[in-house]
Amino acid sequence: MRRLYEAPAYDPAWPKSHWRASHPAPFALPPLEGEATADIAVIGAGFAGLNAALEAARESGARVVVLDAVQPGWGASGRNGGFCGYGGAKLSDAAIVARVGRDGARDFRDFQRAAIAHVGALIDDNGWNARQGPEGEAVLAQSPKVWAGFAQEARELQALYGETPELVAPGALAERGLSGPGFHGALILNEGFPLDPMAYVEGLARLALAAGVRICGESPVTAIAPDGGGWCLTTPGGRLRAPKVLVATNGYSSDDLPRWIGGRNLPAFSAVLVTRPLSDAERRDQGYTDPRMAFDARKLLHYFRHLPDGRFLFGMRGGTSGTQAAHRGMETQVRRHFEALFPAWAGA
Repeated sequence: MRRLYEAPAYDPAWPKSHWRASHPAPFALPPLEGEATADIAVIGAGFAGLNAALEAARESGARVVVLDAVQPGWGASGRNGGFCGYGGAKLSDAAIVARVGRDGARDFRDFQRAAIAHVGALIDDNGWNARQGPEGEAVLAQSPKVWAGFAQEARELQALYGETPELVAPGALAERGLSGPGFHGALILNEGFPLDPMAYVEGLARLALAAGVRICGESPVTAIAPDGGGWCLTTPGGRLRAPKVLVATNGYSSDDLPRWIGGRNLPAFSAVLVTRPLSDAERRDQGYTDPRMAFDARKLLHYFRHLPDGRFLFGMRGGTSGTQAAHRGMETQVRRHFEALFPAWAGA
């Protein structure tokens, strides 16, 4: 395997995280051993791979085998901020329109809206305890200049997508429970909801298994080679042959599996901290009580939300190195940013 970052970024040991601590009995699915065949081989047991495997098994009756280097939910799918909402692009709406036109921009928005609905339906239809708050998302202005542009952004969202976001003026933030020394107004979007990502990915895995999907843990793919009219995937314990292969490894992809994927994606670090449970008095002291998902409008944004057990989750873009020293430095930096935006919770 040839990967962008240092080896610690891909350490197969389960990382320290709130979600892992909240779900102490992870899957221990056996590895691929010997020779196997499938109609579709999926590499990666995260959100994308498990959704695809489930769809293929249910809709077409395909024999699907999923290979994961560790276990379902080990990667980013099991340790993210739990934001199910818009955010499928870093381009502004104006930039998207310039690239694909207004109809193309609307199609892309509809695609994201359908994805949110898809996740919500899976959770609700199967009774998973994964929803963690109300619908909607607050975008917080980090400066008066950014706040001044929110009115135009709201008009554009109305004209382009027919959406009706709410504007919260700086002077009204306190009464709305959106107070913070770095916030200067808010734009409230109506779509999306917070979720427990580990509960969601575990639900997907169980549903896929029930649909007949075979999921092999501890089975990193070390080689992909043409094999007749299909492909042969090699793992430490066996080989899987299939006419179709879906690479669903996202940030954990290897630049040479397959070779053409090299340089086509750029994985970025993100870091999350979670506080101890906060009391009602502590929440009031800070003035930030709104239960929605939220983020600020920075290019390298902060994202944050309250959790059902009283804790508070805060995340931001990580560094550019995967070493253990860089990770420790990132922990310090995330804490510093958190305490600057939420000073009443310093030390929590």
